[in-house]
Amino acid sequence: MGQFLETERPRQAAFKSRSLYFSEFARADGIYRGKYRPFCLPRENAEENLFEEIRTVAPRYFQKQEIKWHHGRDNKPSNHLCDSQVCCVNFLFPFADKPHALIELLRPVFPTILRVLPMEKEFPGQFISFEWIGKENYLQERIGRGGKRTRGANFTSADAAVMFEREDGMRQIALIEWKYTESYGSTPLKIAPSGTDRTKIYKPLYEQEDCPLNESLLRDFADLFYEPFYQLMRQQLLAHEMERAHELGATLVSVLHIAPWHNQDFRRVTSPNLCELGVSAMDVWKRLVQAPDRFTSVSTEELFGRLAVEHLPQLSAWWGYINQRYSWLPHRTKCSICNVELDDPEFASNYPNFVCRECDARALNGKGEPPHHDSMHDNGDNPVFIDDIKCWRRYRFGGYITMRDKFDCADILEFYARYKEVF
Repeated sequence: MGQFLETERPRQAAFKSRSLYFSEFARADGIYRGKYRPFCLPRENAEENLFEEIRTVAPRYFQKQEIKWHHGRDNKPSNHLCDSQVCCVNFLFPFADKPHALIELLRPVFPTILRVLPMEKEFPGQFISFEWIGKENYLQERIGRGGKRTRGANFTSADAAVMFEREDGMRQIALIEWKYTESYGSTPLKIAPSGTDRTKIYKPLYEQEDCPLNESLLRDFADLFYEPFYQLMRQQLLAHEMERAHELGATLVSVLHIAPWHNQDFRRVTSPNLCELGVSAMDVWKRLVQAPDRFTSVSTEELFGRLAVEHLPQLSAWWGYINQRYSWLPHRTKCSICNVELDDPEFASNYPNFVCRECDARALNGKGEPPHHDSMHDNGDNPVFIDDIKCWRRYRFGGYITMRDKFDCADILEFYARYKEVF
């Protein structure tokens, strides 16, 4: 088990025990692989592993498209709070029906993105697809007796996929490979448990003249059959074959890899013969991909940390949830009202949605008057309003701290409960 997963398990267990996002029933230990575990939910409450606003729509989409939840049952997601697929859905699904916000999220990675396009005709208003395996069996992977490929299980699947038009008129698909707490050892995967030599499945694509990988840097094709390189190889081949087929009219298909910077375990180069190509798995893979624009890697912290959520009010509830649950994301050091850099970001990071002095000077109480403050008894008006934005003040030591309310809380006690880990 990696060190990042070791720290995430108790962190997620603590989040479950104190957060208002879970019902009382969900706070109990859940059974996972035959044992009760504090970092898991009871199976009957597994849907609470998802952000509240997507608990109905995400499972409905997965069921409609016959997508498998990893370790899930009864069309519910995994009950493990550190599940990578759940993490991916929690971060990305809220953007699926918000094209403007999705463009703003992706623009730093794809600067020429112009507009996003749906990939599935059954969901014309959805702009992110999940567990994408391609329209055809491009990799010639074995299909079982049912004669049907399954998204999310037994076939190479991108965790998510986005299609967009660029300013130059080209249509591009980005296959998203999402990581959370994963870490890998140096176990070779060339031979499957069934005895199948996996190299024989993918070698025909590897030996093509236009292979997307730089074969001259590899001693042996088998060197790629160590995680995460085995996954990356299949994703890159899938992207290449989709591009050759002009799937959904795309002229370019690339792979976007997203993983927490805090998960240093994932950086390890697990394939012995690839260690000479770079100091991290991503360094190695960037060297192996022939065309630089066909593979991009970005940390979760960088991608979401620079998103100007304050200009996307429809995502404010989601952002509050994400920051509480995945607390390794960078904390804001800007005023939650005007988005100006704060004079003392270290102090401000101790309080959620901190408001700067300049904005605080415009605060009014519910009567439209300057708020009352009793410094002797550490008391005063609540809530206060800055440019009609509801805020709460914490009165203490003769002064106060003003914080923006992104949940429209009924009273300050509810606001405190939302940020229980702070107060």
